[in-house]
Amino acid sequence: MLASEPRIGSRVQRLRRGRRISQADLATALGISASYLNLIEHNRRRITVPLLMKLAGYFGIEPGELVENDESRLVGDMMELFSDELFAENALTNQDIRDLAASNPAVGRAVVRLYDQFKTLREAHRTGATGTLEGEGGYHPATDAVSDFIQDNANYFPTLEAEAERIRRDIDFASDSFEYGLKTYLANVFGLNWRSASLPAGIARRFDAGAHELITAEVLPPESALFVVAHQLGLLAASRQIDELIAAANLPADAPVVTRNALASYFASALVMPYEPFLAACQETRYDIERIQRRFRTSFEQVCHRMTTLQRPGRAGIPLHLVRTDIAGNISKRFSLSGIHISRHSGACPRWNVYAAFFHPERINVQLSQMPEGQRYFCIAKSITKGGHRHNAPRRHLSIGLGCHISHAHQMVYSDGMNLADPSQTVPIGVGCRICPRLDCEQRAQPPTDHRFTLNEIDMSESFYAPARRGL
Repeated sequence: MLASEPRIGSRVQRLRRGRRISQADLATALGISASYLNLIEHNRRRITVPLLMKLAGYFGIEPGELVENDESRLVGDMMELFSDELFAENALTNQDIRDLAASNPAVGRAVVRLYDQFKTLREAHRTGATGTLEGEGGYHPATDAVSDFIQDNANYFPTLEAEAERIRRDIDFASDSFEYGLKTYLANVFGLNWRSASLPAGIARRFDAGAHELITAEVLPPESALFVVAHQLGLLAASRQIDELIAAANLPADAPVVTRNALASYFASALVMPYEPFLAACQETRYDIERIQRRFRTSFEQVCHRMTTLQRPGRAGIPLHLVRTDIAGNISKRFSLSGIHISRHSGACPRWNVYAAFFHPERINVQLSQMPEGQRYFCIAKSITKGGHRHNAPRRHLSIGLGCHISHAHQMVYSDGMNLADPSQTVPIGVGCRICPRLDCEQRAQPPTDHRFTLNEIDMSESFYAPARRGL
């Protein structure tokens, strides 16, 4: 029997490479030949259902994730870029885009990267800037490339996990207090004295190699101070692993620097919140973020981000998505294992609770969301404030969104008391107005790409872009 899904080769290849597994080793684990696995990875052989189940089990993911995530994410990115006015006269259909993504995903990804570069240069031209620019929509090619790199590796880096676990054992051996043990480790291994002191505004940490000092700003909250020190330790202790991951990736200019910072942050999370104890805490508390915060003495955002990294084969957590946005709608973090598509170049849907969370500060907002194609997701969101540690210092207001496919919602404590099967509790959302087909949405900011205007002089709708049905 054959799986109904036609092509998952690139997804299998990325998972294997991300975990640094050879074709021969994976083929042996699956009970097939390396040559047959090679054909599967190049989409030259369809895959049987039993083999699909073996692959999913080996990588510790749901079979549906193996089937859907790779192609659906590419389709979503391509639909978003082809909604640009540049392509208005090409009359491309959704099926045209799906056919390209299915038949030649490598070309599809190349088109997305080319559009990233075009978008950056166009914004630079509009603002009169020269060179590359991180435009108002946040689509600098380096940051987008890093987001793609993290997504391609399912936000799981086993070599960094292993190094963090090794160092954490040494820290815990030195002291029952993680903070004191970390200070001892820095002193014994790197000859560094970690102390807290007054630093210029905006500086969280200063590494003075000549003086053998690591200084954290005295105004930082304790959890932030620990994290920035763990981040510096990652740059020192895991530099080889980070260099290897960057060397194996195909990254554009400037992206290696951003990637190094992201991987050092990954190491810091793994050090502060070790994999097995953290996964156990998630399962025990049913992903109660605030309880886990107190247990590990970390921030809300740190816990949410760490939850998305729990992808160890055979010991995986819920496949989650994460998005971070500011009050202007700029998305600064995006990652999805749940299957939900997060906008690449523009703000997400205003109906999504990640935006509504700004109206209810410090409260966890829960939402059942449904995409136009029918997929349903369980989403939580909370607004947070960063900075402002000095008198009159500016503050950053952000919203963190975390969620999963509806099938996993019962595993999260936030679903208690909700009827997950009740369609009346579901909020219709989309990726962005330009590619969302919901014409009856009163919050439309733009018409869909293929929409042709008609003026209804009898019934006036609340939004011109969501015309009364009589005028459609």
